[in-house]
Amino acid sequence: MTRVALIDDHESVRLGLEAACARVDDMDIVFSGSSVTEYLDWRALSGSAPADVVVLDLTLGDGTTVTENVRTLVVDGSSVIIHSVADRPAAVREALAAGAVGIVSKSSPIDEVLAAVVAVASGEPLNNVEWASAVDGDRAFADAQLSTREREVLRLYATGLPLKIVADRLGIAYSTAKENITRVRVKYVDVGRPAPTKVDLLRRAVEDGILTPIDDAGDS
Repeated sequence: MTRVALIDDHESVRLGLEAACARVDDMDIVFSGSSVTEYLDWRALSGSAPADVVVLDLTLGDGTTVTENVRTLVVDGSSVIIHSVADRPAAVREALAAGAVGIVSKSSPIDEVLAAVVAVASGEPLNNVEWASAVDGDRAFADAQLSTREREVLRLYATGLPLKIVADRLGIAYSTAKENITRVRVKYVDVGRPAPTKVDLLRRAVEDGILTPIDDAGDS
């Protein structure tokens, strides 16, 4: 029996998925709620094992990020499928980078969503059109063409280190490190991917493979 959790802050979406899953043999909806916190609370109170597959909305209305939601669920022991309108490519790539196994569009027929759940539960790769489009988009996604030094500075700075520490670690002047970060920001603006804050720089670093989700906590 495949144990499935549905996390979406739109009740109508959840109810539709619940009804569809009920028609599938060997599929059991063990949880349906609007946030990852609710799901974890349910797990703690019930003592239930992690769901085999979690169908997760890309953007929840509780202020959480897709990275923290996906990462939390993956670390908890579930495979995560993103169920999204797929109109936010950067967030989709962020979800995949955080460990989601794939994406299914909310515009897809319900049978495709169910097939995706079955495939993931069976350990099969989820190479559907939406997943392929996200990956292709990542490769083609306006490369900022950072230099080796700029990538090194960004990798350290985006993890939370003060710029002075970044400069010391790389053996460069503080002014050089600052100039590198300024150039990084300008380059991202030039390709339509602005990164005005440190959090934005972290996201860009993850999107471009400069940092992995594990790295971003490692140097903090």
